[in-house]
Amino acid sequence: MPLITRSDYRPPALIANGHLQTVLTSLLRRVDGVRYRRERIPTPDDDFLDLDWSVSGHERLVVLCHGLEGSTAAAYMRGMVRVFNRAGWDALGINFRGCSGSPNRRVRSYHSGATEDLATVLQHVRQVSDYPRIGLVGFSLGGNLVLKYLGESGRGLASAISWAAAVSVPCDLKDGALAMARPACRPYMMRFLRTLCAKARAKAHLADGWLRAGDFEGLRTFREFDDRYTAPAHGFTDAEDYWRRCSARFYVGRIRIPTLLINARNDPFLGPRCYPTAEARQSDWFHLEIPATGGHVGFLPPGIKGDFWHERRVLAFARRRDGDTDALA
Repeated sequence: MPLITRSDYRPPALIANGHLQTVLTSLLRRVDGVRYRRERIPTPDDDFLDLDWSVSGHERLVVLCHGLEGSTAAAYMRGMVRVFNRAGWDALGINFRGCSGSPNRRVRSYHSGATEDLATVLQHVRQVSDYPRIGLVGFSLGGNLVLKYLGESGRGLASAISWAAAVSVPCDLKDGALAMARPACRPYMMRFLRTLCAKARAKAHLADGWLRAGDFEGLRTFREFDDRYTAPAHGFTDAEDYWRRCSARFYVGRIRIPTLLINARNDPFLGPRCYPTAEARQSDWFHLEIPATGGHVGFLPPGIKGDFWHERRVLAFARRRDGDTDALA
């Protein structure tokens, strides 16, 4: 029954508000000391994925997936890479299609359930390396992707993948979309839609007439965007069909490796069904931790500077699952 009812996260004084934690982290955090080596790999549908490696010859690898409209350059990605590099892990950050600074070639892009791209990367890792132990970490959209992939794979998961973690995940996509449609979240919504719509508009010439550049004027919600682009571009009937088929909440019960989900109670991006407590209580593998505070990937440390709490928490979880004697928790 791995529901973690008491979390030890405590925010800095006067920074307990979820919106404040989210915004401060996004605007102010800078992470130094991470160097990437870029690799471009093909996908089976004649597209490509750009991967960023941070390696020092370690025997363990952590593979990281970013959130909506993020990339490997995001501070939350670089922060997790730095923590694991220092602890003796190589790291591989995945840039989803169209997120590396180069537009992808297909009318399709990335979405919360595109586990086929994660499978392509992991197959490539097995072909070019011999890491005996691999961990997966996902943030927000990337966390949903990781959890869904693990649930889909079940007992058929590659034996080298020994643990996984996900942070600030809208694992019920409909509930997350409804939460983001609230007036308090309108600034976030407009920021996401601005870049999402620009990318989709640029793909209109690839769509054989079903997509036009003018289709994205005046969109105000994820439902409208998913109805207009995500669903038809990726084989779903509409936004509801996409949300239902891709929400990780419906897959976590099938996970068969130790997996940690950290969702703060005050995360402004999440709705009530994004906290799968019943699924955690019924699972021997899926661990759910719900800190009272932390916003959306906003688990600031005391004094604000330094490693974030969720980075140390995920590393401790990984160390314990890998049998390290110096596990932090």
